[in-house]
Amino acid sequence: MRADDLMADLTARPLGEVTPSVYETGRLVSLAPWLTGHDQRVEYLVRSQRADGSWWAPAEFGLVPTLSATEALLRLLTSGGGGTAGGTAGSTAGSTAALADAVDQGLAAAYRRLSDRPAPLPDTPGVELILLSLIEQVNEYLAALPDSGVSGLDQWRGEARIPPPPGVDPGMLPAVRARVASGTGVPKKFLHMLEVAGDSARRAPTIRPSDTGSVGASPAATAAWLGGEGTGDMERSAMSYLTDTLAAHSGLAPCAYPITLFERSWVLSGLSRAGVPYSLPAGMAEELRGALGPDGTATGSGLPVDADTTSVVLYALELLGLEIDPEVLRGFELDDHFCTWPGEDGQSVTVNAHVLDVFGHYGASHPGSDHTATRDKLSRWLRERQDPDGSWSDRWHTSPYYATAGCAVALDHFGTETSGAGASVRAAVRWTLDTQQSDGSWGRWNGTAEETAYAMHTLLMTRSVSDHRWRGAVDLAVERGLDFLAERVANAEDLSGEPPLWVDKDLYLPGAIVRSAVLTAMHLAQVSAPLAAQRRAI
Repeated sequence: MRADDLMADLTARPLGEVTPSVYETGRLVSLAPWLTGHDQRVEYLVRSQRADGSWWAPAEFGLVPTLSATEALLRLLTSGGGGTAGGTAGSTAGSTAALADAVDQGLAAAYRRLSDRPAPLPDTPGVELILLSLIEQVNEYLAALPDSGVSGLDQWRGEARIPPPPGVDPGMLPAVRARVASGTGVPKKFLHMLEVAGDSARRAPTIRPSDTGSVGASPAATAAWLGGEGTGDMERSAMSYLTDTLAAHSGLAPCAYPITLFERSWVLSGLSRAGVPYSLPAGMAEELRGALGPDGTATGSGLPVDADTTSVVLYALELLGLEIDPEVLRGFELDDHFCTWPGEDGQSVTVNAHVLDVFGHYGASHPGSDHTATRDKLSRWLRERQDPDGSWSDRWHTSPYYATAGCAVALDHFGTETSGAGASVRAAVRWTLDTQQSDGSWGRWNGTAEETAYAMHTLLMTRSVSDHRWRGAVDLAVERGLDFLAERVANAEDLSGEPPLWVDKDLYLPGAIVRSAVLTAMHLAQVSAPLAAQRRAI
């Protein structure tokens, strides 16, 4: 694994590299059976179901993909499509019996998840509207079962229904649909989940595809808007987006695409911060700078500007030696922290850690500037959100190791002394050392290369690396972590098989970003003075 290989990947895939989504693929099966590859997507849904009837993701994150896949297959059954989606020659995955069995297990998994002391919902974009929409559609099909010719779902022919999500106002969904139908316009962030608007989404007059042809950078939202093939320029553009996106993902659909700025800024800033040598592709830095507008920039075309992508783009440009103006971030500033976007329902510690990186680095490289008050505000806010065990958790990534690395490194480099940032960093280092697994890895559920890399960032990019009181424990943990990563990379250099841990409507894995995190951790471990000396002596 080499940094220049990563640069080649960024160039070869200019729209980004991201794994397919069960949720998004299920929406295309349901909303766009006319798209090429429909049978393949049906087979994917049937074959990717887990033994317990759920789909894809651990813990609370499995609910949305489970309902999406179940609704798609149930619609196929009740519309008479069972048995027509055979996938590959000789496959039985799309047979009526196979579909009915998958639906039965999926319904049971969703029912269990939402009844009998239901757990909190996942903090994912639009989760309330998405669940209300999916459950409404599933229950409509269940109500019609007695009059249908569908077999194999006898236990669902009575009064059994999927219960509504706890604590969610059922009036949210019709209100949103009415707003879309009225033509008064909707916030740009809503476009990413336009599929929940139902029939009112189709060719909604106030909604236009972006320059890439997408609606909200989402295949599901784009298919919901398109509603079928069309002859106009916008319709052809949307159709091209769908066909090109599916072709780039072996016929399946990712949650968000393209992710150009997100991917490039995370990779470049991560490698540069750790001092990993690489050859920057011609024009890439200028493209990043050119994407910055007066309000910031977005993860990709069709999405609203956000403080996360804006701050990481700014930080990447700073590290590359280009002049930036951090004041563009003020549009996201609130009384005590920065929001991901105006009107955000929630808050993110990693967004604020990234903002702290920008103001901290800018202040250090521009002695005449004074952003101490902003740095102190951010430092105190991050400290207040640290968990008692020393870790942080975040809404945009399921792993506390990602959030902890981002917060600990930002506080160590740019936190203010008056905020007590040092104590927070030491607590994060202690938690990281205490939670290493027996095989040298780190992970929330199981040890992964990605999470191991973030844990090593915490240990190697904070001052614990030079503090003799921590050095021995850090060296031992890093050596074990490096051995784990080296074995993973040796088995699969592209890290295929790593679980998706990043949060969107569904969980996803941005491949180039994850590989850059692992490469960075391995580089830092190999140049860490005591460890490097020890390995030279062997």
